[in-house]
Amino acid sequence: MIAIKKYLILLISTTAMVGFTACGSKKSSEVTVSEEAHTEDEGQHGDENMVTLSSAQMQSIGIELGTVEQKELTNSIKASGILTVPNQNKAFVTPLLSGVIRNLYVQPGVYVRQGQTIATIVNPDLIQMQQQLQQVNAQISLANIEYKRQKELVEGDAAPLKRLQQVQTELATLRTQRSGLQRQLSALGASQNFSSFVAVRAPLSGTVSTVMAQLGSNVDVATPIAEIVNNSLLHLDIYVYEKDLAKVQPRQTIHFTVTNNAGKEYDAEIFSIGAAFESNTKTIPVHAKVMGNKTGLIDGMSVTASISLNKAKVAAVPTESIVSYQGQDYIFVQSNSQVEPKAEEDGVKQKGEKLAITFERVAVAKGATDVGYTEITLLKEIPMAAKIAVKGAFFILAKMTNTEGHGH
Repeated sequence: MIAIKKYLILLISTTAMVGFTACGSKKSSEVTVSEEAHTEDEGQHGDENMVTLSSAQMQSIGIELGTVEQKELTNSIKASGILTVPNQNKAFVTPLLSGVIRNLYVQPGVYVRQGQTIATIVNPDLIQMQQQLQQVNAQISLANIEYKRQKELVEGDAAPLKRLQQVQTELATLRTQRSGLQRQLSALGASQNFSSFVAVRAPLSGTVSTVMAQLGSNVDVATPIAEIVNNSLLHLDIYVYEKDLAKVQPRQTIHFTVTNNAGKEYDAEIFSIGAAFESNTKTIPVHAKVMGNKTGLIDGMSVTASISLNKAKVAAVPTESIVSYQGQDYIFVQSNSQVEPKAEEDGVKQKGEKLAITFERVAVAKGATDVGYTEITLLKEIPMAAKIAVKGAFFILAKMTNTEGHGH
């Protein structure tokens, strides 16, 4: 009986121990899980200048990575202006003789060369001038015959020298008349043979900007038929304020864009600076010659210009990689990356293949901006080859500030 009692006491003690151990194990497990969760939460929200993005988030946002670059940025003066063609490089096409337009060979936008026929007109009065030329030619033929005869007579002492001299003078006069009529017909664009047609020719090479006349129009020397502009000699006239005038010098480069195509940039070089203010303004005209390709540029276009002053290599990043938050400018620098595990499939954990990237928000001070880049001064040192977010920085900031708002 005593042995049975001892056995029961031992059994009850063992059961109690097992229960206590199980309970303690469960409690310990709960504490561990809680601590791990807290540790993970601290890793996500412990530093307000850090944010981690998954590969899916980066792809969705369109984030691209780059580096801080050494760029030649320019300090510049902003100005507005207009494209012009000097008067000596554009012309109205007018006939040198009145008449009726019979043919038109050009239309707006067509390129013509100097001397090319652009129209023909009809004027019956030409026939009279051509007739005079033919009569003078006949008189010259007779005068040549008389001159030879008189020369032979003088050589044989059969006629006085005076008569030979008279014939010689008459022949020279007729030749002068013929030359004058020939030049006159040529200048008018008319034939020396009998024809009432006159060719109207281009006075310079260039593009036909407008055609004012039409077939059957009655035109004279005061009636333009068309206008030709040589756009290859375009000039840029911009207007600089008095305070900036001392910074402008000949041979400086001007970068400019036109109103109807702001995405394309052109260059010009300053060749002269005005000596007087424009009427009713405090601006001085600056004249520049347009360089390089002039496709798409037309006389009279308005432009927005930037005069380059000096160039220096500075630390710079694409302008869109800089974001502002609470009055401070920042860039996002890649801090680290880690393998991102795939989701479990059928209870089996898959091997990780994608990267999750952590970005650090680094404060900067902005400087000059040019050609899509902005000079920066880093307020915290970073490695020279550090990767930064050159696209999508705004969305990273939004993710960071949203996370901070929920975490704190």
